Amino acid sequence: MKIYSMKEVCAEANMTYQTLKYYCNEGLVPNVKRDKNNHRIFDEKDVKWIKDLICLKKCGMSIEEMKNYLNMCLEGESTIPARKAMLAQKQDSLREAIKELEDSISYIDWKQNFYDEVLAGERPYISNLIRNDT
Repeated sequence: MKIYSMKEVCAEANMTYQTLKYYCNEGLVPNVKRDKNNHRIFDEKDVKWIKDLICLKKCGMSIEEMKNYLNMCLEGESTIPARKAMLAQKQDSLREAIKELEDSISYIDWKQNFYDEVLAGERPYISNLIRNDT
């Protein structure tokens, strides 16, 4: 089984050394092992979990939520329904964020098309901001 140093984990997981150290100090990486020089070392399961933490963070979980999720994981199978509910809530939030982004992209697409038509002389430029009260 391969053993990873902090720097190797950071490279493998594409994260900063400071973030990994913070996660370890916050207790988000359980059962951290140390070598004879007292440096943190990680096995493949640790690296997989650290990558999971990165995904949970990208899903919008706070450190406290990640700690709660970790604690449920450590409790075992009985907490699967609670973990599923927690993930479902994050999934709903992400879907809403995607919809908001898609709406924003649609607006920009519309605005770009409007500007293209104005520049091509296909429509007059009308602005809601410029008053022509003469």
